[in-house]
Amino acid sequence: MTTTPQAVRRASPRTRRPATPAAPDPSAGLLPTTEPVRLLNPDGTPLPARDDYPEPPVDALREMYRRMAVGRRFDVQATALTKQGRLAVYPSSRGQEACQVGGVLALRDTDWVFPTYRESMALTSRGIDPVEVLTLLRGDWHCGYDPAATHTAPQCTPLATQCVHAAGLAYGESYQGRDTVALAFIGDGATSEGDFHEGVNFAAVFKAPVVYFVQNNKYAISVPLSRQTAAPSLAYKGVGYGVPSEQVDGNDPVAVLAVLTRAVEHARSGKGPFLVEAHTYRMEPHTNADDATRYRDAEEVEAWRDRDPIARLEAYLRSREALDDAAVAAIAEEAEAYAAALRDRMNAQPAVDPLSLFEHVYAEPTPQLVEQREQVRAELAAARDEQGDA
Repeated sequence: MTTTPQAVRRASPRTRRPATPAAPDPSAGLLPTTEPVRLLNPDGTPLPARDDYPEPPVDALREMYRRMAVGRRFDVQATALTKQGRLAVYPSSRGQEACQVGGVLALRDTDWVFPTYRESMALTSRGIDPVEVLTLLRGDWHCGYDPAATHTAPQCTPLATQCVHAAGLAYGESYQGRDTVALAFIGDGATSEGDFHEGVNFAAVFKAPVVYFVQNNKYAISVPLSRQTAAPSLAYKGVGYGVPSEQVDGNDPVAVLAVLTRAVEHARSGKGPFLVEAHTYRMEPHTNADDATRYRDAEEVEAWRDRDPIARLEAYLRSREALDDAAVAAIAEEAEAYAAALRDRMNAQPAVDPLSLFEHVYAEPTPQLVEQREQVRAELAAARDEQGDA
């Protein structure tokens, strides 16, 4: 067989093109770990230490235990107040104590929190008056506390709208040269809303110092996670916007605080937003108006009882000799006193001024609003006169 000159040239090593270098992976540093970060087993025994997520100081963990224990007692008391008619509705966060407390413990007092309707425990853990927190759920005001004084936005009932608010505030703070971080609590269902994607995208483009903290408690009311996403986990939603993300065992308090601490440091250092997904579980119904037995069975709920975050951290702190019977009893006594004071204050009838209905609607009331306010004022005066005549 005769070899042609063209074939020789094609086969010659001297004429081969060099291999094209592999393009850098654009997702490098953005993807979460394939398994949720965990530092404690469910029984509280420690797992091997990790360089990427150092264990928080023991004093911080002891404070986290105290706040979780008090927070759970608050949650139980608030649920009871709902059954007694003192609250119109209450969304319990029992089972999510590590997320509720870890979310605020990772922040400075000057950082901002953007809560959902379920974050009552987080807000009381931040030191906000529990009666002011429950004002929304009693129906007195949309927000009972001062957002500016507490650096805490009003609890958000519409899903995911606070994601945009958090991005805007964080960007504004950064623009003015302050190192404030905003943390937005969201649920798994909120990641299906447009505001979530708009907020994350804006924060990524403008490097706004925001931590988006998704508490994946497996249900958006009755909608299971499988009907929310086909992604490996919700944490993977960050890569599409160039946002680094992580997933964590949301019932492991040590891991939650470690991961959130890193996320907050990332945002504060000027690197932009960070997305954290915590795998946790809502032990109670969505609210007191929900019948959870219609969409989940008792066996599922019982399985999550064995992953109790408070029991897990207590066992670990006892093994470190950072907690003993006396300390646990003192914290339990503090929690009971907290619940008793809340119960007494909530049993008192609130003073309601009908004219307050017209406050904070517009910076400058419209003529129609002024007219309506004066009509109500006249009706109230007439009613007082009638009572005086009687």
